[in-house]
Amino acid sequence: MNLETLRNKEGFICDMDGVIYHGNRLLPGVHALIDWFKAEKKKFLFLTNSSERSPRELSEKLARLGIEVGARHFYTSAQATASFLASQRPGGSAYVIGEAGLINALYEAGFSMNEVSPDYVVVGETRSYSYEKIERAVILVQNGAKLIGTNPDLTDSMGKGIVPATGALIAPIEMATGIKAYFLGKPNPLMMRHGRKMLGCTRKQTAIIGDRMETDIIAGIHSGMDTVLVLSGVTAEADLEKYAYHPKYVLPGVGNLPPV
Repeated sequence: MNLETLRNKEGFICDMDGVIYHGNRLLPGVHALIDWFKAEKKKFLFLTNSSERSPRELSEKLARLGIEVGARHFYTSAQATASFLASQRPGGSAYVIGEAGLINALYEAGFSMNEVSPDYVVVGETRSYSYEKIERAVILVQNGAKLIGTNPDLTDSMGKGIVPATGALIAPIEMATGIKAYFLGKPNPLMMRHGRKMLGCTRKQTAIIGDRMETDIIAGIHSGMDTVLVLSGVTAEADLEKYAYHPKYVLPGVGNLPPV
């Protein structure tokens, strides 16, 4: 592994949970990584499949953990979803099963909330999941609303063990309607392309850092960027032999990226 080639990249797209933190615990080496990004004037973006929080809220969370990074350095699956839906149906409407980050992103994209005849049923991470919401979503999809998921992740760690994520929450609606959702988050290359455009870097100038083979690494491969797997999250080194594809770089954590 030639880390100098990696270190010479102009732009870095970083996943968050399992890479930067676990729940509310900052992972080792993050301070060194951010200091290096700033000192070397690297372009960097935290790109997360979570749709719960807005970029401002994510910036505030890192500030509480001792990392000062402005909101412009964040891009979420909620924003990717809202941007895509606005391009498909400007001024459309949605029935949302999700948190404020997703609802606000849709409002900002010109969408209205609609529980009767929406264009889309949109599902993201939420703690207010209920049978009534599933029932409503199933009826709306059967009546013609298109089913959208902010990301396909089945689980999340949230710093307190494994909990269901969007892929698991949307599954009952898919099964009851027989309709598969369209997911906008990683590994959908649309999200990666938009993130790279935000950085203003070419594919060759950019690397993606993540802890999940099924989302971060395959997304980078599909988008033509060099991939960095960190072993501080979901994927263990022993897991790599299961996959038909491999990351270009494997590091114990993000603290191994800056030169010592």
